[in-house]
Amino acid sequence: MAKATTTEEKNKGKASVKSAKPVRKGEGGTSTDGLHRALKVSPELAAVIGSGDVARADAVSKIWAYIRENNLQNPADKREILADDKLKKVFDKDKVTMFEMNKHLSRHLSNA
Repeated sequence: MAKATTTEEKNKGKASVKSAKPVRKGEGGTSTDGLHRALKVSPELAAVIGSGDVARADAVSKIWAYIRENNLQNPADKREILADDKLKKVFDKDKVTMFEMNKHLSRHLSNA
């Protein structure tokens, strides 16, 4: 028996794969899933990333930009963030790991 050579031949007789759940669209066609929903920023976080409503993904990107601009990663362990005065108000600690950062960040973001 010959081997199937095309993808179509390989998948012949198999059940079709369903795509992921569609993302809901808000007004103006913008995505309203959890990462893209506009959130209010606390005054402490606004001092770092700017004021106004922002999506969680954008807030994380802006925090990382701030960390890189101010050279706040520990040179010995790049997973650690050494907080300056502005970030201490957000993190409530002198240093956090990049894995803890989102936990601290979520306290400063609320539904718009």
